Amino acid sequence: MLTNTEIADIRATAAELADAARVATLTHFRRADLTADTKETTHFDPVTIADRASEKAMRDILARRRPHDGILGEEFGATPGNSGLTWVLDPIDGTRGYLSGTPTWGVLISVADAAGPIYGIIDQPYIQERFEGGFGFAGVNGPMGLAPLRCRPARPLSQAILLSTFPEVGTQAEGDAFRRVVPKVRLVRYGMDCYGYALLAAGQVDLVIEAGLQAYDVQAPIAVIEAAGGIVTDWQGKSAHQGGQILAAANVQVHAAAMALLNA
Repeated sequence: MLTNTEIADIRATAAELADAARVATLTHFRRADLTADTKETTHFDPVTIADRASEKAMRDILARRRPHDGILGEEFGATPGNSGLTWVLDPIDGTRGYLSGTPTWGVLISVADAAGPIYGIIDQPYIQERFEGGFGFAGVNGPMGLAPLRCRPARPLSQAILLSTFPEVGTQAEGDAFRRVVPKVRLVRYGMDCYGYALLAAGQVDLVIEAGLQAYDVQAPIAVIEAAGGIVTDWQGKSAHQGGQILAAANVQVHAAAMALLNA
C-alpha cells in the first residue's frame, strides 16, 4: 500500500516527465526538416528523433528521482527495478499524426504494479491538455482550465459515438468484427490515437475499439479511463493491460452491447 507521501512523489514525478516530454516533442513538431525511420520492413512504422528525445528525457528524470522503479518504454525497451513499480512510457503515441502535423498525438505515462496500471497521464503537448487519473483523482488541465473527468452515462448503442485510429482495425477477422459494431452506433470517427481515450474519459464519446496495441499504448489510457468511471478490457472482457484487442467503454452497458457484436 502506497503512502500519501509516495503517491505525491509519483504524481510530481509524472508531471515532471510530462513537462520534459512536451519540450522534447514540440522542439521538432511541424519542422520542415523532420524525417522518420521505420521500425518494420513490411510496412511503415515510423520513429523520429522526437520519439527518442522524449523517452530519453523521461528516463533521465526517473534515473534521478526514482532509480529503483522499473521502466518499460517503446523506444528503449525494459529496464528492471526492485520497487514493485514500473513506469510505462510511450514518448509519442501517434507518430504518424505527429509526422502529418495533426495536433492529436500525445505522450503516455503510467505507473503499474503487479496487478496492472494504477496511475496514468495522457498529455497532449500541442493542445496543452493533460488528462490524469489514479489514486482517487480524475481530471484534465488545459486551455479551458481544470475540470473533473467523468465518463458518459449509459445510453443506447444506437446513440453512441465510436472512435478508432485505423478503419482496418487489425487482422481481417478483427476488422470484420469491428464492422459489425459500426452500423449499430450513431457516429464513427477515425485517427485520434491516444486522444480518443482522453475524450472517452472526458465524457465526450462512448467507445474506443482497437486491435494490435502494445502495453505502452494502453496502460495510461486504462488508468485514466478507469479513474473516470469507465471500463477497458479486451474484446472478450478480460484484462487488456498488455495490449492486443482493446474495448474501452464509458459504462458497463455500452461495453456489453459492443462486446456482444464483436463476438457475434
